[in-house]
Amino acid sequence: MAKDKTTFICTECGGTSPRWLGKCPSCGAWNSLIEQVAEAGPGKNRLSAPQGYAGLAHAQPVMPLAAIEAQDVARTPSGIEELDRVLGGGIVEGGVVLIGGDPGIGKSTLLLQAMDALQRAGLPALYVTGEESGAQVALRSRRLGIDGSQVQLLAEIQLEKILATVDATQPAVVVIDSIQTTYSDQLTSAPGSVAQVRECAAHLTRMAKGTGIAVILVGHVTKEGALAGPRVLEHMVDTVLYFEGDTHSQFRLVRAIKNRFGAVNEIGVFAMTEKGLKGVSNPSAIFLSQHSEPVPGSCVMVTLEGTRPMLVEIQALVDSGGPSPRRLSVGLDKDRLAMLLAVLHRHAGVACMDQDVFVNAVGGVRISEPAADLAVMLAITSSLRGKALPRGFLAFGEVGLAGEVRPAPRGQERLKEAAKLGFSVAVVPKANAPKKPIEGLTIHAVERVEEAMNVVRGIG
Repeated sequence: MAKDKTTFICTECGGTSPRWLGKCPSCGAWNSLIEQVAEAGPGKNRLSAPQGYAGLAHAQPVMPLAAIEAQDVARTPSGIEELDRVLGGGIVEGGVVLIGGDPGIGKSTLLLQAMDALQRAGLPALYVTGEESGAQVALRSRRLGIDGSQVQLLAEIQLEKILATVDATQPAVVVIDSIQTTYSDQLTSAPGSVAQVRECAAHLTRMAKGTGIAVILVGHVTKEGALAGPRVLEHMVDTVLYFEGDTHSQFRLVRAIKNRFGAVNEIGVFAMTEKGLKGVSNPSAIFLSQHSEPVPGSCVMVTLEGTRPMLVEIQALVDSGGPSPRRLSVGLDKDRLAMLLAVLHRHAGVACMDQDVFVNAVGGVRISEPAADLAVMLAITSSLRGKALPRGFLAFGEVGLAGEVRPAPRGQERLKEAAKLGFSVAVVPKANAPKKPIEGLTIHAVERVEEAMNVVRGIG
């Protein structure tokens, strides 16, 4: 089979070259030329040619948006509740999902479990592995306790053979593990290059949209933690999931970064066991330390991950520092910690200028929302004074530079979750105070940081 002609295109200016050059002849940019299939003639059906995308959608007349019938997307549960939560309810017909994460964190394990559950539910599944032999995958399935699995397995990395197998077997779900090992004969570049990743992902996406087969791609990550292949994959797929967590820890988080069929920033919590990944139904228990008695420097907050409120313990340690005190935070933004210390000094009269300040979110969770501000400040104050916050205490709220406490989104849900888990005292922004009292929960609504400090002193 003759290979299609390829050309090299500059990512900076769009200039073309018949061969690879270190420097673009058009704009002078270095290392910007990437390989791409040349535009095909009328008889070809290449994806890089405009007519190659004709199969993605049937030709339709122009219609006003109000005249188009909106239909709910049909979903198929994967059999793993936490994975379904992250996906928005289940796997969508013709949807393309990308799962990324560090090596050894559990991507292949989770997908093998999900494919087996789908197969047992009556949906034919095909698992394409390019990184392991069939015997290695079978060995893992035995280790996970998956006996008598009818999941079809294909050890192949050539795209054309994979597409031919999918066409012949007609599965409902296909897993490609991984997209970086897959290559197309039409390109001369090595597997894992930007050109190969983009071309293979485009073919698989077109196949998914044209046939209704759901495709799940496993993506490698770079040493910086981003998906390999400069965000090419993330733009092409419908859903992007990231595995988070330390490989030395028992727990894993699966977070939705992009989802055309559900909520973003939704998370699923898994525990790695001898029998694979198991869903954790009450993740708040992971992120709360088990203290027999309240200890100084600890404050619980309620963070919102997608649609799920979770209780997380914020720990702070303030210790005497040298001439250049350290500010270190794990799981929270370092720059925000420096800002909160300045607000604490200016508006609450709590000075930490000559102190080392260490802040940690328990359980390895990363908190990106500013609703953690108030809990961080109270934990720092508690550690500095050596006085523990009362048992059953929690706080949340964003703190501004003027010392005001701003409301957090969906405050009612956060408070209800806290009351359900037995918390009894809460310091919250005034705008988040509920109109009706919540049973078992005493709520102190504050407008400024100094008010919050006075409330804590009064109830301590």
